Amino acid sequence: MSLLTITDITLRIAGRDLLRGASLSVEGGRKIGIVGRNGTGKSTLFRAIAGELAVDAGEIRLARSARLGIVAQHAPDGPESVITTVLAADTERAQLLAALETAPAERQADIFDRLAAIGADAAEARAATILAGLGFTEAEIRGPVENLSGGWRMRVALAAALSLAPDLLLLDEPTNHLDLEAALWLEGWLKKFPGAMLLISHDRGLLDRVPDAIAHLDNAKLTLWQGGYSAFARQRAERAAHAAAAMAKYQRDRAHLQNFVDRFRYKASKARQAQSKLKAIARMTPPEAWAGQDADQTIDLPPPAELAPPLLAAERTAAGYESRRVLDGMDFRIDPEDRIALLGRNGNGKSTLAKLLAAKLPPMAGELRRAPKLAVGYFAQHQEEELDPQATPLAHMRAALPLALPEKCRAQLARFGLDAARADTPVKSLSGGERARLLLALATRDAPQLLILDEPTNHLDIPAREALVRALADFPGAVLLISHDTELVDAVAERFWLVADGRVTPFDGDLDEYRAWLAARRDETPGRAVQAATRNDDRRARADARAATAPLRRRLRDAEQAIEKLSRERAAIEAKLADQALYANGNTNEITRLNTRLAAVLAELHGSEEAWLAASAALEEAASA
Repeated sequence: MSLLTITDITLRIAGRDLLRGASLSVEGGRKIGIVGRNGTGKSTLFRAIAGELAVDAGEIRLARSARLGIVAQHAPDGPESVITTVLAADTERAQLLAALETAPAERQADIFDRLAAIGADAAEARAATILAGLGFTEAEIRGPVENLSGGWRMRVALAAALSLAPDLLLLDEPTNHLDLEAALWLEGWLKKFPGAMLLISHDRGLLDRVPDAIAHLDNAKLTLWQGGYSAFARQRAERAAHAAAAMAKYQRDRAHLQNFVDRFRYKASKARQAQSKLKAIARMTPPEAWAGQDADQTIDLPPPAELAPPLLAAERTAAGYESRRVLDGMDFRIDPEDRIALLGRNGNGKSTLAKLLAAKLPPMAGELRRAPKLAVGYFAQHQEEELDPQATPLAHMRAALPLALPEKCRAQLARFGLDAARADTPVKSLSGGERARLLLALATRDAPQLLILDEPTNHLDIPAREALVRALADFPGAVLLISHDTELVDAVAERFWLVADGRVTPFDGDLDEYRAWLAARRDETPGRAVQAATRNDDRRARADARAATAPLRRRLRDAEQAIEKLSRERAAIEAKLADQALYANGNTNEITRLNTRLAAVLAELHGSEEAWLAASAALEEAASA
């Protein structure tokens, strides 16, 4: 049975079609990810499903008595407790309980049946469990909403939608206000959620692991693809390749016919055949145009000057605000090319550590040594509030680089996809993703050796996130990352630091081990203390082994990056050499240059593959020793 039926709808905003003739059916238990570039209308579609916006044509029909869960756009506020606010969001439950007090006996049975159907008896326990999973302490759950920050209030709104136990759940970027711990918990909850779901997200990992289908919104059309995001991207790339091959064949066939016509249309002996070919050309139907992959997004981090290690070293260092110490007794070092992700619940001090390393906070105790001439690039989402909405990106960059020529300022903006038109557009008219790019451009203007990124992907779409991952892979400096984006953390981080209980300690393991560690902590009992100590010993042993093989892993990573880069260049050169226009123009110098470079690339590629094989064999031998 279909919970939601969307039939041939058209949605227009300001005279522009966001959706045109779109249809979708959502059955009970179906989980569908909604993807598309920023501005294509994903959130507008949700508003139409929720009844907040009328469609211009077609129909949206929700099954009778189906409960719809959607996160409120505005954060809750007021003196009521968090748990009371979450429970109050279930208006049907409140109305049924109120009606029960005055309903006649014959009506009460129906009310009790409906209360049982929506799980009313377990509502408070369900809400408390969800709030705890989203990171609220017991005191915060019972405390007033008005004491919370804006980000935590949005978690309350999310908890309210989840606690409804809805038949259909609509989630629009649900991880944006979460830390990694809460995002991992939410992913597990969504995978177990028995109802139907429409999920808008730019987190590729979440879209791979939760939905069973992807609905792609592009060019005002809604197309359903089976499987998670990776399956969708693969199928779409295959269709694009088939469409490109069909178009190439169409153009070859047409050119062949046209060539015959051009040669013989004025020859009496061939005139009839030429006319036949003209009719054949007129009958030819070009294959359906296919956009294929989203255009590559530009993010290019400026290469820093080399510095001797360590870039930073802390000894018994403390950090905090005024007289309150948030972190104490820190001992660590950061070397060039380190890739470190910070773990830990929001409020434990991750941002405090980032500000300390970025020289936004002085040490309260101990020592923090910096390499001479160290430049640190610091990106934090709250910096968006410091941008002048009336000023252009070029004006911001010129203020940040007062001695630089305008051409250099424009070049730095262009590294992040802000072309001439966007560089001269006021910040207030830029999209959230474009403002994030501006902040990245400003953070890296001095070619820093250490890049600190605090939630850099909140407003970036999937192609832009993938561009950032590629840029970080090529970046020769060190990276310190705070992010709830599991795909980004998986792709970038090679070391993890756990920020908890006022300390910063290494966590030896990957995200899967961290997820298991979090689950064990939630239900850990005193009887597990011995097991925990054993696990700590194992982690220390693995950490020692990992440190010993670090040079080999770095050689392996360098070889992999070189192979990927050279393979891309090889493909680009071969594509140019396969283009018939190159030979038609008689550009022999360019043909010679391309063939010379191709030979050099193939030689470099062979060398990099040999280096990869040698490093891989050495690493395997070290692991088995």
